[in-house]
Amino acid sequence: MVADDAALFRAGISRLLADAGFDVTAQVGDAVALLAAVDRDPPDAVVVDIRMPPTHTTEGLDAARTLTERHPGTGVLVLSAYVEPHYAMQLVESGASGTGYLLKERVADAGELADAVRRVAAGGVVIDPGVVAQLVGRRRVHDPLEALSEREREVLAVMAEGRSNQAICERLFLSPKTVEAYVHNVFTKLDLHQAADANRRVLAVLAYLRA
Repeated sequence: MVADDAALFRAGISRLLADAGFDVTAQVGDAVALLAAVDRDPPDAVVVDIRMPPTHTTEGLDAARTLTERHPGTGVLVLSAYVEPHYAMQLVESGASGTGYLLKERVADAGELADAVRRVAAGGVVIDPGVVAQLVGRRRVHDPLEALSEREREVLAVMAEGRSNQAICERLFLSPKTVEAYVHNVFTKLDLHQAADANRRVLAVLAYLRA
């Protein structure tokens, strides 16, 4: 399902997803229509613009958060024209799985868009690399990640994009066993022992965003 008030952009996203093999069940132009459509027939995933009518502020983000509460089985990918880390943090701060924040410029790459939709539909968390880069570059005070080594931070940064261990291997040129060890260290140092692995990844990303 695709929600965007710009009809041409909405149609374009829907076409890209259809070409990638997705069944786009509905296209809507505002947050109220989105919530109603999902309530009627919950899809595997929703792609929604962060700014929707009537005020074009955070209606899309607010709808996304409502959907994660009402329909935890539906993945939600929020699109934004701007790098806004605080909005990305709001989206995942509840610890909900199946959520993502992607810059609109990424949709020019149909493969990246399709990959992000698949990951949130499968319960993963996706954070745009541009947002991650800004978080990495900002000055940290009372950093909860200070116990992590530089390499462990790099692994967590890629994890924050919603990438799998295999993708981390490819990005950082590491072996699968090495990545597994780094991920284990991240979980241990952040005291994430009790949750299931998928939830620990979400909690680790949340710790990263809050740092």
